[in-house]
Amino acid sequence: MPFSAPAGYRPGTHAPASTPPDSLWFVVRGAFILVTDTAPHLPQGLQAPLPLLRQQYLGQIDERHVYAGEVRVETEALPGWRWSDLRSLHGQVDERVFGLAGRAVQIIDWDRSHQFCGRCGTPTRHSEGDRSRECTQCGQSAYPRLAPVMMALVRRGPDKILLARSPRFPAGMFSALAGFVEAGETLEQCIHREVFEEVGISVTHLEYFASQPWPFPHSLMIGFTCDHAGGELNPDGVEIEAADWFDIDALPVLPGPISIARRLIDATVNQMRAARGR
Repeated sequence: MPFSAPAGYRPGTHAPASTPPDSLWFVVRGAFILVTDTAPHLPQGLQAPLPLLRQQYLGQIDERHVYAGEVRVETEALPGWRWSDLRSLHGQVDERVFGLAGRAVQIIDWDRSHQFCGRCGTPTRHSEGDRSRECTQCGQSAYPRLAPVMMALVRRGPDKILLARSPRFPAGMFSALAGFVEAGETLEQCIHREVFEEVGISVTHLEYFASQPWPFPHSLMIGFTCDHAGGELNPDGVEIEAADWFDIDALPVLPGPISIARRLIDATVNQMRAARGR
């Protein structure tokens, strides 16, 4: 799954005393990463290639130490290099390196966003024991944030699936329903609530599909399939501007393959086609 931790990766928070010469660097500017102009790859070497505002040690992959560092938003790329967003790197760099890219962007975003205590406003410092920032005044700790998002692909009968579009989507694109889990809510309760709030129907037969880290900026997507249990489609007009039951052989424009949404739709459609053919 894109953005998931790759094989051979060992997370870590304690960097070696000196930076090994073959270390791998994720140099971040906002949500962009520094890569070469040609076949994209990342900087490696004894020092970070640009002056850093902050850095985080991420661990090791195949015995190579991995670092993430942030530069100022006005920083120009070095000659022969360019700034690339994460989505553009998918399929352009080694899959395992890409799996760490999302982690690097998320960790830097968390570090940037927690320089001061959210309780008393005092500057924070890195914790020595784990990946957290602790307040030097009141002691409150801030860990990297993770926002769980439920995704539900609803089936109706042997050959229909529910797809909807947000006003934020590219023109013509539809996807599965999704929404953030609220405090005090189970994953299943979230699906029932979100589906009803967004399109006005009830669902049953929830079945887990898969999950995906999603660094835009710090979500965990959790995919389920389910069946239509009752009600007529009534998009809320705010989060969902259009929704319909689509025949599995006549689908609209779908999300790209980088997302769990596309994988959820493709896997479900293939299963339904196979069942219909039996």
